Amino acid sequence: MAIKKFFDTALKPERAVLVGIITPSENEEQEREYLEELAFLVDTAGGETVHTFVQKMQKPDRATFVGSGKLDEIKAYVEAEEIDIVVFDDELSPTQLRNIERELQVKILDRSNLILDIFARRAQSAQAKTQVELAQLQYLLPRLTRLWTHLERQRGGIGMRGPGESQIETDRRLILNKVSLLKEKLKSIDRQNETQRKNRGQLVRVALVGYTNVGKSTIMNMLSKSDVFAENKLFATLDTTVRKVVIDNLPFLLSDTVGFIRKLPHHLVECFKSTLDEVREADILLHVVDISHHNFEDQIAAVNETLKELGVLDKTIITIFNKIDAYQGTKDDEGDQSFTIEDFENSWMKRNQSPAIFISATEKENLEELRKLIYEHVLAIHTERYPYDSLLY
Repeated sequence: MAIKKFFDTALKPERAVLVGIITPSENEEQEREYLEELAFLVDTAGGETVHTFVQKMQKPDRATFVGSGKLDEIKAYVEAEEIDIVVFDDELSPTQLRNIERELQVKILDRSNLILDIFARRAQSAQAKTQVELAQLQYLLPRLTRLWTHLERQRGGIGMRGPGESQIETDRRLILNKVSLLKEKLKSIDRQNETQRKNRGQLVRVALVGYTNVGKSTIMNMLSKSDVFAENKLFATLDTTVRKVVIDNLPFLLSDTVGFIRKLPHHLVECFKSTLDEVREADILLHVVDISHHNFEDQIAAVNETLKELGVLDKTIITIFNKIDAYQGTKDDEGDQSFTIEDFENSWMKRNQSPAIFISATEKENLEELRKLIYEHVLAIHTERYPYDSLLY
């Protein structure tokens, strides 16, 4: 009787190791937080983190980012464990990238490249796809030389102007032309979006903002009774979604925007600023915070920094502390919970003048209070804008 053989044809996730450094401007806890986030990014991209390397340094090595001894340690681990990919927590220069690849002989990514890969997977609309492609080309441009190392032996002598060099120049020209075309395409899309926004009339506009993976899309679905994609992954939503919402016969427009993140590549921020026009034009911002995250106050600071760049911190901002069902509280030295939701709520309200509310979108806790809070602020703006309509609400 013939023996049947079965083969596992399922795609296995790429095995990754993470690399970070601790400089005098950071501490070990901050770097651990960054690397946990980097591991989440790897998971979102479909990889599996199996090990992490950290080194204390005054500043990154100009040639290899980490020291030569640490690089040898990483190389030994990569070879012994058959690692597929090494991911660095900071952006690598073209020289660092080339030297590290040459030494480790596996795929090398930095945080910027990894985020770009996730964005490319998540982009759905023409605008998001164009923005991602533009950011990818801008990232690629200074790194072209490493793509042509297979032509090194064919290059000339003193001037180094062999076939590889001429090919690099050709590719650079093609990329610059493509960048120019993509920028023009984005301007055209922006003009179309501006027309759409004008056609929506003068309804009060409310925008959800916040760190990535804090529950913005879940709150969007709950308030608008729509079905916006929501997932426990970073950057589950890239495309801005706008829905008309009615609370007690008072209509307004609610938009969901791309989540923010620390160490977001500058060129990516620039490319996605047009997506954030909904934030600029909003009358009210709903800043969603994952209060169950142990470093949520740092996330608040990261979001506020981006809002400051966009020039919108002067708008009405309602802080929504989400996921109270998962909040564990802080611990004292003996391991007992010493800071409850109520304690934090009281301290927050004393420190900040802006309105805040504590909810659980998944468990539907305090949702009516949230609707009432939004209603009051929308009504105030609507009444100021249309005083003759105030008797209707």
